[in-house]
Amino acid sequence: MQIEILKSKIHRVSVTEARLDYIGSITIDQNLMDAAGIFPGEHVYIVDNNNGERLETYAIPGERGSGVICLNGAAARKVLPGDVIIIMSYGLMTPEEAATFRPKVIFPDTATNRLDA
Repeated sequence: MQIEILKSKIHRVSVTEARLDYIGSITIDQNLMDAAGIFPGEHVYIVDNNNGERLETYAIPGERGSGVICLNGAAARKVLPGDVIIIMSYGLMTPEEAATFRPKVIFPDTATNRLDA
């Protein structure tokens, strides 16, 4: 049996853009993706702390060090620039693997969306 366990979490970043005229996804600063262990194209879950929306999409890398967090396509209707969100990804593993697994959780500066701020 496999169970779904939190693999990665970017805790509390600010939405910088919401672009309805895009195919879909969330653009995330590549530095944040690397730090959290989120891969391009990976399935992610998003929780908006401002309005309670929950949605899922896939991650695409944004410019390194830019602090970009942009909801694209239909997801742009669910958030506003300035909203604070949490981005999570999950992985499948056996209960034995889950017993010792520790997710990568990062805490960027919410004002800049950078780890070094």
